[in-house]
Amino acid sequence: MRPENALLADVLRRRARPAVAGSAASVVHQACEALVPLAIGLAVDHAVDGAPPVAILIAVAAVLLLFTVLGAGGGLASWVLSSTALREAHELRVRAVGHVLVDPLAGRERRPGELMSILTSDTRATAEIVRVLAYLASGCAGLAVAVVVLLRVDVWLGLGVVLVLPLLVLGIDRLGPWVERKVRDSRQAGGLAAALAAELVHALRPLRGFGGVPEAVQRYRRASRQSLDTMLDTASASALVTVVGQLATGVLLVGTAAAAGTMALSGRITAGEFVTVVVMASFVAEPVRRIASSVEQIAGSRAGAARVAALLTTRIRRSSGATGLGPLTVRDVAIGPVVGLEFTLAPGEVLGVATTDPAAADAIVALLAGRAAPSSGSVGFGDIAVDDVDVRRHVLVEPHAAYLLGGTLDAAIDTGRGADRGAVDRAVAAAGVVDVLESLARQGEALLEGGANLSGGQRQRVALARALAAEPPVLVLRDPLTAVDAVTEDAVARGLRSLRRKDALGTVVVTTSPPLLSRCDRVVFLDGDGPPVVATHARLAEIPAYAEAVLR
Repeated sequence: MRPENALLADVLRRRARPAVAGSAASVVHQACEALVPLAIGLAVDHAVDGAPPVAILIAVAAVLLLFTVLGAGGGLASWVLSSTALREAHELRVRAVGHVLVDPLAGRERRPGELMSILTSDTRATAEIVRVLAYLASGCAGLAVAVVVLLRVDVWLGLGVVLVLPLLVLGIDRLGPWVERKVRDSRQAGGLAAALAAELVHALRPLRGFGGVPEAVQRYRRASRQSLDTMLDTASASALVTVVGQLATGVLLVGTAAAAGTMALSGRITAGEFVTVVVMASFVAEPVRRIASSVEQIAGSRAGAARVAALLTTRIRRSSGATGLGPLTVRDVAIGPVVGLEFTLAPGEVLGVATTDPAAADAIVALLAGRAAPSSGSVGFGDIAVDDVDVRRHVLVEPHAAYLLGGTLDAAIDTGRGADRGAVDRAVAAAGVVDVLESLARQGEALLEGGANLSGGQRQRVALARALAAEPPVLVLRDPLTAVDAVTEDAVARGLRSLRRKDALGTVVVTTSPPLLSRCDRVVFLDGDGPPVVATHARLAEIPAYAEAVLR
């Protein structure tokens, strides 16, 4: 079974009860609506034949009862199916977000804007399958009742409708795969345009710095134009399906009314039956349109499900359940511009990684964060491969551009992992945040959004304190103190080393800062002209390339 079909089947199994209830209510609505022409025709026949007033009143009451039941059924169906689709869309979004959060590799091939498109429009379209199939079933039920009523009026007239309707429905259904391709292309192009827009907004400042805004605007215009073209193609395809459905309805209505009029003039059917046929022919437009619309929406649901399934079916790396993992071990790894990276991080060790190539630094951080897989070599914890470990549980990567949350420093340092107060206080002291606390307390200020009322160096130290308070087995830092003066940087580096060594927790610092590297037990120096070199900062300082890279 194709992934999108499997996902849709899973949605239907999970929402089976409300889907069946909503479908039943929708079927009742359509069936009662299909019986209304019959009830009106019977009332007309009673009036024409001179039936007693009581019989006429009963016929009118039956029509009113049908309207009451069909109204209640339609309202119940709309409420049940809409709420079910909304709940399912929410569950799909939660599953997809959880999938990406558990394993960063699940979304590594997609940009943030594209992920956002999948998590919003595609999950919603996938969940709509519950409502769409219910409306398809009710449309078929309405057509079935209409055919039975027409067969009761006249067998040949009913048979004509029975023979024509399947041809119309099959013809509309043949348009489904074509519409599905259009919808899938439109969603893909829209997701890419959204991703490009998000990236441009994020990089607007550096783009302005080197004059890249005009080129960026041109690229976005091309992507936006492509998205618009695919959306117009999809709209044209949808309009064609609608036109075909309405045209088929019109042909059926005119043909049925003409045949019924001829039969009424010849005395083959009564006046009430003629009214029934004409009203029924106009009603048939509703289930035919419903079927045509359902076919179109099924195509949209399958297109959305294909994109959601592609995200959800990415294999999640789950923990092997081991409680005593070995040290972080990198064996002969090649990733991006980095080749031959190899080290073992001992408990309590602070390991520096020095490189002047930002791409190499990014690749190493992505590797240790689990966001990227090496092209060769292996990463693991002792003898356990990293694919069998929940990386997020054992490794915390603190990015260079950290964001602070909360209205107080305590809230900003809160890790969400239930760290005790003692651990938080030790982290605050090690990161040199005590003076920040005292400064805010003296001024009576709250922490603004993102730490806007803190200096760059203060924000970096608060972010470092938050990372230290989490007490991860492995902490990865990327240029954590670039906005701090040399004296404070050395004091924080000393506190960082002391705290992590005392708790026997490993730390990797990717930086070219001399104060930080001098406090590291070992340093891995990546020089583009040769293999990585591992030694102490003092020994590496004798190498001209290293001295040029890090010494100030």
